Amino acid sequence: MKSIEHSNTDLKIETIVVDNNSTDGSLEYLKEKFSEVKFIKNEANLGFSKANNIGFENANGKYWLILNPDTILSDNTLEMMFNFMEQNSKTGIAGCKVLNPDGSFQMQCRRGFPTPWASFCKLFGLQSLFPKSKIFAQYNQTYLSTEETYNIDAVIGAFMFARADLIKQLGGFDEDYFMYGEDLDLCYRAKLAGYDVTYFHQTTIIHFKGESTKRSNINDVKHFYSAMQIYARKHYKQSILFLSFIKIGIFLREIIAYLMKAGKETLVIALDLIFLNVSLLIATKIRFGDFFGFPDYAYPDVFIWVSSIVFVSLVSVGEYFETRNTIRRYVFGLLISFFVISVLMYFFQNYAFSRGLLVLMIALSISFSAIIRIVIYLSDKLFGKNRDKRVVFIGDNETTADIIDNLSLEQSVKFIFLGLVKTEFDSSRNLIDLPVIGHINKLNQIIQENDIDEVIITEPNIGNSDLINIIQNNTENQARFHLVNHFEELLTSRILNDISGEISLFPKYNINILRYRILKRMFDLGLSIFLLTIGLPYVLLNKSNKNFFKSIVEIFLGKKSFIGIYPNNRDIELFKEGITG
Repeated sequence: MKSIEHSNTDLKIETIVVDNNSTDGSLEYLKEKFSEVKFIKNEANLGFSKANNIGFENANGKYWLILNPDTILSDNTLEMMFNFMEQNSKTGIAGCKVLNPDGSFQMQCRRGFPTPWASFCKLFGLQSLFPKSKIFAQYNQTYLSTEETYNIDAVIGAFMFARADLIKQLGGFDEDYFMYGEDLDLCYRAKLAGYDVTYFHQTTIIHFKGESTKRSNINDVKHFYSAMQIYARKHYKQSILFLSFIKIGIFLREIIAYLMKAGKETLVIALDLIFLNVSLLIATKIRFGDFFGFPDYAYPDVFIWVSSIVFVSLVSVGEYFETRNTIRRYVFGLLISFFVISVLMYFFQNYAFSRGLLVLMIALSISFSAIIRIVIYLSDKLFGKNRDKRVVFIGDNETTADIIDNLSLEQSVKFIFLGLVKTEFDSSRNLIDLPVIGHINKLNQIIQENDIDEVIITEPNIGNSDLINIIQNNTENQARFHLVNHFEELLTSRILNDISGEISLFPKYNINILRYRILKRMFDLGLSIFLLTIGLPYVLLNKSNKNFFKSIVEIFLGKKSFIGIYPNNRDIELFKEGITG
């Protein structure tokens, strides 16, 4: 909103903010800062499409700009987009050049429709292999220049400059889409109505992609691929073969996306299980003189059961899916596994081959796991998100001091504050006890020579266009830029989370942790079974809650929980609705 407020324009601007039931106090905070803005608060998270349609119902004007809150406009963006639309009557929807926070071009800001062939190339990586090919790169259209203006199929929903009459004619966004896909769908219907969709390159914005969902618990992977399926069903339902193909492709890509999101965790689990079974083979060779020294009936059962027991034990102690993998928790998990396997060997005498072999297997596994974790720790420290972060600041003020104090408390990452980059706005006094390492005109050289990871801009007098130019002129570097024009607690906390890479909704008691979710589900299942059997008379005679029996059945089926959130907060997707709050 600040970038809208600071736009160099004589246009009459009406700003409407639709709040999807935020719980971080941002709405109240913004109301105090922007009294001229119209705020609409929804009682639940209705999704992107419904929220924007509510905004449309309250909007006036000849043109409507659909704009994400995680964007920064150039000072001239609104004026230039208005003039472009005035001069191009066939264009119904237009987008501009969109950059990532590191200055790179955001490919989603100009796209082709996901036709059968374009979808195939996108889903199976042909577009990535041949980005300059018109045949294979139809979806993100990476074969086109970013420095020209031309008609395309679709623009990104984060910035859509559209004719109000067209949006009204189309009935706004299709509300079947919760998030993702609605922009493609709207552009598709605009073109069917005879309008052009245009990429306009002469003005630029910054889009902090993902910030709109980062502060919520929205499952972005789920909604992205769900949106693709809705789009395919809606616009390609006449092609049963394509629809079947796209469903298979989306299913496979969704699995890959979840694995990629898990990233290092998936790799650690895979390596642990591989070396666990290698340890079992080596221990068998040492004990019996043969890698497969057990009786034939023991295979492959012995590998399956040992792997399963160890995996469950490690999950139960929090070694997977939680924080950083440690040797201590791995050893603790294997001790639990040793106890469980020993007990099972007592009951299943046909598999009681040797407890000495079991001890040897665990010792070898610990050795292998220690090597794995040391290598991953060192690689993270040197190359990954846990490496020491080298930081410079543009802005000699209290905001910089506040960020330095907070980052200094971070445990997971060490920050090296290299110094200040001076601007013409800086006074001669230094509020911050950091050396001046150069002027902003030499920022590119400063980043390269000092191997900078993070550039934090706190100087309030730098204009939005200047900020965007600074970022755009440093695209060849890997540094990430963070913009804090004025001290704002909410924005600063986001930056602290973003730089440290640690975002936790409940730092101490995170109910979303897998082992807690399993325990909670076991509690729900056990109590619901009891109430539907022995306790059934109590359930049926409970007159204080007429829907008590139905609720218990829903808990048994996994649709509700005994302890969960209230129905009016159902948009928090991590948690089930509870019969108690």
